Amino acid sequence: MTAEASQAGLSQGPSSDGLRPLRIALLTYKGNPFCGGQGVYVRHLSRELARLGHQVEVIGAQPYPVLDEGYDGLSLTELPSLDLYRQPDPFRTPGRGEYRDWIDALEVGTMWTGGFPEPLTFSLRARRHLRARRGDFDVVHDNQTLGYGLLGDVGAPLVTTIHHPITVDRRLDLDAAESRRRRASVRRWYAFTRMQKRVARRLPSVLTVSGTSRDEIIGHLGVRQDRIHVVHIGADTDLFSPDPSVPVVPGRIVTTSSADVPLKGLVFLVEALAKVRVEQPGAHLVVVGTRPAKGPVAQAIERYGLGDAVEFVKGISDAELVDLVRSAQIACVPSLYEGFSLPAAEAMATGTPLLATTGGAIPEVAGRDGETCLAVPPGDAQALAAGLNRLLGDPELRARLGAAGRERVLRHFTWARAAEGTVARYREAMDRTGGAAAAAPVTAAPAPAAGPEPVAAGAAAEDAAGPGAVRTPAAEKPVTSHRESRATC
Repeated sequence: MTAEASQAGLSQGPSSDGLRPLRIALLTYKGNPFCGGQGVYVRHLSRELARLGHQVEVIGAQPYPVLDEGYDGLSLTELPSLDLYRQPDPFRTPGRGEYRDWIDALEVGTMWTGGFPEPLTFSLRARRHLRARRGDFDVVHDNQTLGYGLLGDVGAPLVTTIHHPITVDRRLDLDAAESRRRRASVRRWYAFTRMQKRVARRLPSVLTVSGTSRDEIIGHLGVRQDRIHVVHIGADTDLFSPDPSVPVVPGRIVTTSSADVPLKGLVFLVEALAKVRVEQPGAHLVVVGTRPAKGPVAQAIERYGLGDAVEFVKGISDAELVDLVRSAQIACVPSLYEGFSLPAAEAMATGTPLLATTGGAIPEVAGRDGETCLAVPPGDAQALAAGLNRLLGDPELRARLGAAGRERVLRHFTWARAAEGTVARYREAMDRTGGAAAAAPVTAAPAPAAGPEPVAAGAAAEDAAGPGAVRTPAAEKPVTSHRESRATC
């Protein structure tokens, strides 16, 4: 048993709660764990659910989820989209032979008109797939697709995770838009949030990752409070752990910013670094993410002459990512808003002292100012600079906050605890349906297939799964899942 599972008091029996194991369909319309929180959630939650003895089939579109290897009952079914945003040709126009049905046409048409189609089109494909496989699952768990296709009958009780309302991102992007044309483009791109709002109000069971997100979901989406349950997520505390053998680099500050968007507040951290280097010229910033070629962050780096003091890293391994965080004197989360903040939990788990804003749910994760972190207001470069200077100049404070942060994560924020709490909500959802699903006989997981999934005969199979829907065991995922990290993107 891992340290994380031991910390949560879990056993490795057929099902840790003493009841029969569940057959779970875990849906994710975007699943790359190296480019954002949704993929990280699917990767770690699916592993911990399998570790508890449940059968977990992750059903996802491009970029496909990457699952951890070596867990019985954990598999991936690929439900392909047209992958319109893939690199190196995002917003591409598919060839005539790529179109399979009306959902593909809808996907392309929405993109052509400036919208974001993936939540809707994935939900339609998922409904078709799930209905054709009625009886295969005890519960369906949707990871923030919130598409019309998931309303009504999907063959099993539905539980939905909403990490935070995307309406928050929409508001911040609109606030940062510098022209009328840009604001119109932002509104069109986020048009799918109207659908998500309508769908969320009709969902019977919603999970979210923090109390702050719960309040935002009630306020922004209009979901009834009695339908929302907080299940905290966490850090992989086996991977993100202290290692005294890793040398700490003087002046090093590390942050994670997978996208150059206003929500992440990176521009304020760059401005703060410029202020800090007046007194501490050795201070430098390492950003886990892609260097922006233009935009506010690129402009700030150039304006303050920080080209040699700000480094962006990508394509590093998980182990290299952890060692990078360990090597920093300070980990920083400058976000204007977070629904949870995995980077905060992961940094704390390594014992690296944390400087974070009070945006969104970050205080819920990071804890009290001066006890487990230093906390500053969001969007305040001066406050960030003061916090950086204080930590860089006080080794005893760094050591105290680092140790207290690690202990806080072990007590409250592990993936083992998240899986246990999620299973409890699954069983509640099943009970509300009259217990039919709970009484279903346990069956073995379907055998992996090398070709289209045989969910029905002839043309019905293609209609149900879509061409190329393939189920593969996690053990057959390429070994790059252990070599890459979220810094890949």
